[in-house]
Amino acid sequence: MIHGSYLCVLKPFFFLQDPEKVHDYMTCVGSILGKYSLGRASARWLFAYKNESLSQNVLGIHFENPIGLSAGFDKNAEMTDILPSVGFGFAEVGSVTGEKCAGNPKPRLWRLPKSKSLVVWYGLKNDGCDAVSKKLSGKHFDIPIGASVAMTNCAENLVLENAIGDFAKAFRTMEPVSDYITVNISCPNAKGGQPFIDPQKLDQLFNVLDKIPTKKPVFIKLSPDLSHDEIDSMLDVVYKHRIDGIISTNLTRKRDNPIVVDEKVPAVGGMSGKAVSDLSDDTLAYISRKQKARTKDDNESKKLILIASGGVFTAYDAYKKIRFGASLVQMITGMIYEGPQVISEINRGLTELLKRDGFADISQAIGVDVEG
Repeated sequence: MIHGSYLCVLKPFFFLQDPEKVHDYMTCVGSILGKYSLGRASARWLFAYKNESLSQNVLGIHFENPIGLSAGFDKNAEMTDILPSVGFGFAEVGSVTGEKCAGNPKPRLWRLPKSKSLVVWYGLKNDGCDAVSKKLSGKHFDIPIGASVAMTNCAENLVLENAIGDFAKAFRTMEPVSDYITVNISCPNAKGGQPFIDPQKLDQLFNVLDKIPTKKPVFIKLSPDLSHDEIDSMLDVVYKHRIDGIISTNLTRKRDNPIVVDEKVPAVGGMSGKAVSDLSDDTLAYISRKQKARTKDDNESKKLILIASGGVFTAYDAYKKIRFGASLVQMITGMIYEGPQVISEINRGLTELLKRDGFADISQAIGVDVEG
């Protein structure tokens, strides 16, 4: 019923409006609902779903279910009070930068309805790490809240030393108020580009970040547009540093994907949703295979935790990524196209898929389709 109401009533209305205005409106609504116990209780009654088979402990953090909100939706940590009630097992705020960032000029968000995708060109718009950390300070959450950090989208950060310092400030400031930190090296929409996909520069970055005290898990978020050789070079660096896992993946800039069938696709921005799904899966599966081969050769090798992101609309989409090696799965675009009830639908569907395949819990399904 809720699904039908969204698809037949709310979605057509929302899709007639400017997408950024709709996003800002929904952020405001979510923030208001989260402030009141009645709002949170109503959301739980409508959307929440729990099943013990979906719970797991990952890097010392308990997750009631594996479906999380990806960074990029709750940029300034305005919805953290309502997100547990909607059914998410975790959420990631940001990306948060060292300084306040206005982002790129509007328009900077477009829908590709035929392709079930979005084109995103926000350019790391956020209030900056000082303001966002203050908002989270002293709060208790029912689900793990991670923070994605990035370098401020500004001309000064074209200088590598400045970019590293900006990253370090955001990392240091957000670390005390988050359950884990994601270092977003793969935003396709900043003035400085993606300098840290270069292995030497990535090594320089983490030589600095490694010195910031933390016992919390650290992830990096990769681009889906990397070749396998580029991934290999980055993994060599990852294994050297205090990096516990990888998020696969960020937005894609590739415009030649046959999944993208809309007539007018903006030249700027990165694409989310179905446009990045196959690329994300390929990156995920490749890293899983490399890791499996590595641990087979060296039992003492560090095991990276993988989080999948990109094109999750159904339980089957999430389950595929889990079977490819993901311990956790993030989404945004699927929620925008299908409605907020899709989170509980995915979790309910995952429970049924686990039971169908004879798995007692989600951890038993992780990586079962990885070759090697």
